[in-house]
Amino acid sequence: MRLILVLGALSAFGPLSLDMYLPAFPALAGDLGVREADVQLTLTACLLGLALGQLVAGPLSDSRGRRTPLLIGLGCYAAASLACAFAPNAEALTGLRFVQGLAGAAGIVISRAVVRDLYDGVEAARFFSLLMLVNGLAPILAPVVGGQLLRFADWRAVFAVLAVIGVLLLAAAAFGLPESLPAARRTRGGLGRVVRSFDGLLRDRTFMGHALAAGAAFAAMFAYISGSSFVLQQVYGLDAQEFSLVFGANALGLVLLGRLNARLLRGRAPGAMLRGGLAMSAVGGAGILLAVAAGLGLWAVCGSLFLVVSAMGLILPNSTALALAGQARAGTASALLGLLQFALGGLAAPLVGLGRAGSALPMAVVIAGFAAAAVLVHAVWLPRAAA
Repeated sequence: MRLILVLGALSAFGPLSLDMYLPAFPALAGDLGVREADVQLTLTACLLGLALGQLVAGPLSDSRGRRTPLLIGLGCYAAASLACAFAPNAEALTGLRFVQGLAGAAGIVISRAVVRDLYDGVEAARFFSLLMLVNGLAPILAPVVGGQLLRFADWRAVFAVLAVIGVLLLAAAAFGLPESLPAARRTRGGLGRVVRSFDGLLRDRTFMGHALAAGAAFAAMFAYISGSSFVLQQVYGLDAQEFSLVFGANALGLVLLGRLNARLLRGRAPGAMLRGGLAMSAVGGAGILLAVAAGLGLWAVCGSLFLVVSAMGLILPNSTALALAGQARAGTASALLGLLQFALGGLAAPLVGLGRAGSALPMAVVIAGFAAAAVLVHAVWLPRAAA
């Protein structure tokens, strides 16, 4: 239980860093005197930091052990979060958000590697599902906490809270997470060995098929994360507190599907559960596009978004377990897996911002496109690899 709580909290760095200040987007844009697209760029910067940081922390944890890179990353995350609270303008905030993501990536990539150190196959998929019961609380609570903070303070208070969370997670990892990679299993060979490992993973059809399918589904969800604050508040008229409740309800669906996934894996294969999740995401993506194009209203949009987000409770644990199965260098494989997910998510955010301000259609198009791409990649890429 202690391992689940600590690893679940560490793997929640993504939603904690990305979701807590979503209700503040309109207020942040007004305070700094910038456009919606400029605010979304701060989100993209953090996402890119989360992606690139995994390329450093993952291989480093394969050679130095899991604890030391993790503790360094957590300390830097707390410092960068505090610096964001004092950012004087949008440009400085964008740069600091990149550093914040770069440091926070250690928690995400190393938590996955620790699970791979200890479990494989179906047991790994079930453990990743249990982690979602913990880290799934982050996207539920983060925007709710952010929305409530805005009732008493401005957007800078959100980053002060993130700094406190960083310090608490540093203490939890220092005292509650033992080393899972003994010295005898650590790798040697420097940068050349790391590059060869990445090259081997890129040529591995099974790994890449699962990684790209999950990455495209993640990008569909991130299009929702990036655009929903503006769409639900400015197009459909929700206030910051109402938006945070809708956002939390969608995240609750993700947690419930993750719990259901853990139970169903007792009699079903992870691949079957993954296919069901991808289909569910695609149906939700098509639904939101139809709802926006036909003007069906707020509840039709929210229902479709619920399907897209909840489906990640089936997609993420199973795709992660299947991609990492049999990988000796778990940190490096986890790093590339995370890079693909966050890089595709980083592509989705500016695509949402390219459309006409005050319209829900750009977000709907991007969500539907990436959800359909996830199904297509899985169908085309994996049959030959499985054979």
